[in-house]
Amino acid sequence: MDFSPPTCEITHIECVTTLAYALCTSVRGLLRGALEMDTATSYLGLPLSHPFMAGACPLGWHLDSIKRLEDSGAAAIVLPSLFEEQITLAAERRVRHMDPFEQEFAGALSSYPADSDYALTPDQYAEHLSRAKQAVKIPVIGSLNGTSAESWLSFSRIIEQAGADALELNLYEVVTDLDTPGAAVERQLCHIVKDLKEVLKIPVAVKLSPFFAAFGNVARQLDAAGADGLVLFNRFYQPDIDIKTMTAVPQVELSTSAELLLRLRWLAILHGRVRSSLAVTGGVSAPIDGIKALLAGADAVQIVSAILRHGPSYLSVMRQGLERWMEWHKLPTLAEVRGRVSLEGAPDPAAFERANYIRVLQSWKC
Repeated sequence: MDFSPPTCEITHIECVTTLAYALCTSVRGLLRGALEMDTATSYLGLPLSHPFMAGACPLGWHLDSIKRLEDSGAAAIVLPSLFEEQITLAAERRVRHMDPFEQEFAGALSSYPADSDYALTPDQYAEHLSRAKQAVKIPVIGSLNGTSAESWLSFSRIIEQAGADALELNLYEVVTDLDTPGAAVERQLCHIVKDLKEVLKIPVAVKLSPFFAAFGNVARQLDAAGADGLVLFNRFYQPDIDIKTMTAVPQVELSTSAELLLRLRWLAILHGRVRSSLAVTGGVSAPIDGIKALLAGADAVQIVSAILRHGPSYLSVMRQGLERWMEWHKLPTLAEVRGRVSLEGAPDPAAFERANYIRVLQSWKC
């Protein structure tokens, strides 16, 4: 048998190469394990594997799309809202204390959808929520949308009994009465939250508008009233005007990253200064937007427009983008990210805000 030196040399090199490759592969595997990012967070006391959840949107009306959201990586889901007007119409045959079948109220109620135009009746909503809870393992959050502190709020107990993990209260109202002072609006918000917390065991999040004279104080009042979470911010859908027909035209436009800055400001101001969990909704169109919200102080990030544009699978894009960014910055846990760019450590947050306002105005050079 021929054992010439060249053959032995080649065999030796092959062995060394194989061993080196195996060693490198093992080291890379160990490094991946060591650098695995912990994206876990808590929202409303609910443990989430990561902060990206599906906000209230039409995908929540169907069990198959709810399952798709879970399969695509949603950490939780907020169902679309059940409206105060639906509840009072079903229970009392009244909408804002007006009988829709009386002629004198026909004009005032003509802009409301017909009863048959809503996706689900109140009873069907409760049944849908119950089925959703059985269909998925992630938290399912019910949603009520209204304006008053009246009997319709009792439906929150039915939502709780149906199995909701939490309730999101969407207090949406444009106050057009010029005699209503801002303080009265704020008192009513707090009154609603206190009433709900007295009858519910599940957590309650409040979805808010930014249009208060002193939003920080409103947030603190709601925190003191027992709100478990604050969702920043509700989007006011502004009607346009059709100049041909000279009528107001309602329209829905998906949010863009341009809407994020206002939300970042208030997340940064509130982080570490209220007990309530903080969630952002609106303006989160790409992974970078979600990362910014977390840096400002968000506990959770609700995604709606992005998944309506790109599909439920975009939730995994958001999570992967966060993980890669955390790995790049060597931040192994979300706790090391959250609030890193908030005003919690600022000696005088008001002075900081004023100084940055002046700096921006002075930065433009002609």
